[in-house]
Amino acid sequence: MTTWWGHFGLREPPFGLTPDTSFFFPALPHRDAHETLLYALGAGEGFLVVEGEVGTGKTLLLRRLLNALPERWQAAFVPNPGLDPRGLYAAIANEFGVPSDGTSEDLLHRLERHFITLARQDRQPVVLVDEAQALPADTLEAVRLLTNLETEKRKLLQVVLFGQPELMARLREKGTRQILTRISFHAALRPLDRSEVAAYVRHRLTVAGGDGALFSGWAERALWRVSRGLPRLVNIIAAKAMMLAYGQGARRVTRRQVIAAARDTLAARQRMPLAWGLGLLGLAAVAAAASWRLLG
Repeated sequence: MTTWWGHFGLREPPFGLTPDTSFFFPALPHRDAHETLLYALGAGEGFLVVEGEVGTGKTLLLRRLLNALPERWQAAFVPNPGLDPRGLYAAIANEFGVPSDGTSEDLLHRLERHFITLARQDRQPVVLVDEAQALPADTLEAVRLLTNLETEKRKLLQVVLFGQPELMARLREKGTRQILTRISFHAALRPLDRSEVAAYVRHRLTVAGGDGALFSGWAERALWRVSRGLPRLVNIIAAKAMMLAYGQGARRVTRRQVIAAARDTLAARQRMPLAWGLGLLGLAAVAAAASWRLLG
């Protein structure tokens, strides 16, 4: 049975939503943020922040950073920030292989001893927190206490917060301004521009085993417009447009298929021009057509 991506000569789906680092596209803001993060961590900077709107690729950048850290770094990844202070310390302790029982104070002292041991071994611990805008106020304070741990020569722990723009708004509030003054590096990820969306699409198609020329030029322009340059929306709409093309037996994706896919995507449909209200096949009808083709 031919898959929809196999129909286009691809060995795997090119527009998955999971943060697969093999598909990382070095657009200018992401490349700059990645390189500067590595430099800042190497320089011993204690508190780093990366912000970006929903769908701009923060989690993929985080995973790319994790994979690129030199061996002397020991990293703890916190994907679920909706924790109380003790829960955060326990999650970090688990990541570092430290016993996670006891009170918050017990865990903090245990982590400090672990970080001192790493420093003596010339190793550097770093905590990376995803969706950091969801950190409760008392947990943000717990993060600040972690960054207080230091020797006369160096910070015992480095922290990188990845979050939506609301994170910076929260850090400017009266109760968290101490954290704001400690941020030594801040990067903001922006949406991709039109040429970057086209290059992004071709890059992912090539990584998936294709030649990158699957979308017409008009389809790439439409994809940029309906996705507003957000990589996550690009992935969703591009995959649906390919399914539409597959269901119609086409070998290339056209502008009409991109628009139809966008109309089937709530986050894109709300901002589409009214003039694009074309009477095209819905995805359910195309799925049925695709099934008929496989059975015929």
